[in-house]
Amino acid sequence: MRADGRQPDEKRPVSIETDFVRTAYGSCLIATGNTRVICTASVEEAVPPFLRDKGQGWITAEYAMLPASTTERKKRDGIKKDGRSVEIQRLIGRSLRQAVDLKALGERTITLDCDVLEADGGTRTASITGAMVALTCAVDRLIREKKLLASPIVHQVAAISAGIVDDVPCLDLCYREDSGAQVDMNIVMNEQREFIELQGTGEGRAFSHDEMEMLTGYGIKGISELMQAQRDALGERARHIAPKPVLVAATGNEHKLRELQEMFRDYYTLVPMTAAGFYGPIDENADTFAGNAAIKAEAVCAATGLPAIGDDSGLCVDALDGEPGVLSARYAGEHGNDEANNDLLLSRMEGREDRAAKFMCALALKLPGRETLIAEGSCPGVILYRRQGTGGFGYDPLFLYEPMNKTYAEMNAEEKNAVSHRAKASEKMRQIIAEISGQGN
Repeated sequence: MRADGRQPDEKRPVSIETDFVRTAYGSCLIATGNTRVICTASVEEAVPPFLRDKGQGWITAEYAMLPASTTERKKRDGIKKDGRSVEIQRLIGRSLRQAVDLKALGERTITLDCDVLEADGGTRTASITGAMVALTCAVDRLIREKKLLASPIVHQVAAISAGIVDDVPCLDLCYREDSGAQVDMNIVMNEQREFIELQGTGEGRAFSHDEMEMLTGYGIKGISELMQAQRDALGERARHIAPKPVLVAATGNEHKLRELQEMFRDYYTLVPMTAAGFYGPIDENADTFAGNAAIKAEAVCAATGLPAIGDDSGLCVDALDGEPGVLSARYAGEHGNDEANNDLLLSRMEGREDRAAKFMCALALKLPGRETLIAEGSCPGVILYRRQGTGGFGYDPLFLYEPMNKTYAEMNAEEKNAVSHRAKASEKMRQIIAEISGQGN
């Protein structure tokens, strides 16, 4: 048992508060025990001279301890920083560059400033762990501002200290332990348990291979816990860490986009075509859903150079010989006027007893250099005499799915995504994706 009651392999309590500095692109306040560090991320739309015109960005860091961060006042760093601060900020920069695909970042610089408010050991490792959170927050803002199409973060990074105190290997040393440690070690790793930096020094004595393995084993355990704390603090923004490959959705329909994002989240990060710089228009002149889906996917892929998925779907009513079919979105003349389309459908169904219908969906996946892949799905139902439900879009309020005795408009997202025509087409497309992925393509 250690002086503060912890077990040898137990880290100090950690808390991370995001958006601590409102003026920064990304920020957090991280506390590990009594050590507290403000980490901020600033973005500059330029790179250092040695990187100009090389098509990549840069991650750098600065580190400082505020005067009252220690029991005795620390002098402020002047123009020339002390050697320790320079060493630590280089470590932070090296570590966080391992988290980012610099080419995907584009020609911009992200500077991570780590300012120690209170120092009780482990300031450099806390700075690295906090800087990862600030960096992710900054990337989230760049994506929201449409300066980045997708996240360039390819790895999660965190760091922790370890050491040998009174011949006992221990994790996450506080200052009291660190100041008298026989061995001091700083461990920086990614989520794949790969080492980014391993700094081990025999301060009071040499250490054995077995002791080194014990210290690194403690480090792996502690870093896993820190990474969970990072994700918990980031919440939804954690999706930017090592995201799936980008797939551009060839649609301007927000409802379709959300459904597709949910259905393909295990395979791709779906982004709207406007985020990829494509605004159309696309001439959907095919007479089948599959044909129109292919036209959309191929047009967006050709324009952006990125994998694209096209969706064309609609309602086919038996008594109307398949109408509105491929004209579903513009049945009443104006594209996307749901009210007018539903009114026209109801008027044409007046006096008809046969109310059978089905929703159809065709998905087209276009990968650069490959033929377009098609998957189709359908869902049977009946057309009601009046609207029911307030959710969904298009003809959802008139389409009753009899096994659930609900219209699409009465279903929640989870229910609809389990039975819909788009869900069935997506399931087939996921099978196709799994097959071509298994072939190493």
